[in-house]
Amino acid sequence: MDIYLPIAEISVNLFLLLGLGGLVGFLSGVFGVGSGFLMTPLLIFSGIPPAVAVGTGAAQILASSSSAVIAHMRRRNVDVKMGLVLTIGGIAGSGLGVALFGWLQKIGQIDLVISLSYVLFLGTVGCLMLIESLRAWFRLRSHASRRKLHHHYWLHGLPFKLRFQRSRLYISALMPLGLGLLVGILAAVMGVGGGFLMVPAMIYLIGMPTAIVIGTSLFQITFVTAITTFLQSANNQTVDVVLALALIVGGVIGAQFGSSLGARLRGEQIRILLAVMVLLVCGKVGYDLFTPPADPFSLGSSRQR
Repeated sequence: MDIYLPIAEISVNLFLLLGLGGLVGFLSGVFGVGSGFLMTPLLIFSGIPPAVAVGTGAAQILASSSSAVIAHMRRRNVDVKMGLVLTIGGIAGSGLGVALFGWLQKIGQIDLVISLSYVLFLGTVGCLMLIESLRAWFRLRSHASRRKLHHHYWLHGLPFKLRFQRSRLYISALMPLGLGLLVGILAAVMGVGGGFLMVPAMIYLIGMPTAIVIGTSLFQITFVTAITTFLQSANNQTVDVVLALALIVGGVIGAQFGSSLGARLRGEQIRILLAVMVLLVCGKVGYDLFTPPADPFSLGSSRQR
């Protein structure tokens, strides 16, 4: 059954959208990421214009993350204080990102920037995360002594230190603020929750336990995607409500199942699976970016506009 999407100006099968929403919601609950890095490319592959995919993807991430974070809060896997500090930086970053998105859209470069951003960020983060996760996994299998996931860098000596009881940390608030700022910009420009960057940064840089990272990441993603969705709709008119509702219905249901599975996996397993999934999406986006279009006339028609 096809439905018409007024902002995207195309017709898409409803059950396809429900399935995509359910899949991404499930992954959101398992890995503690908004899964926008997966949803946005999937929408683009389905024929949705990239700008609409980014704007609407933020709305879907908001729904799936909200559902998943409730499940994690019930299990006491959320550091609310850390999440609030991350959210403050994320809200500032989302405002900057939406302004940048509007400027790129105005000059006609938004589609290229979205694709290049996916290849750059997903490729870098995925490779680093996979290497570390495999090392941790082999150390565990060989019964080697367990080493810390993070080291003390100069960032840990910054001022304005706060104590985060749930994460058992005493660090500068500038670290999560800066991380939240960067993630907020990515949420607006790439249509992602930023979990693919936030989760490894919270584990390896800040030093939070993996179980607490997942719930806290979702907590921050919920607030940042809420403000991003509002700003994208008000400033750039790239949020398709019909598309968002179809994705949200599937996403909310899938997130509940995903959070249950995520609670049963070890930290090393979660990181390995997330890294592999990030690299697969990066490979597909990179392949499409450098592959000639199937329709040779599409380039000519776009120049005439």
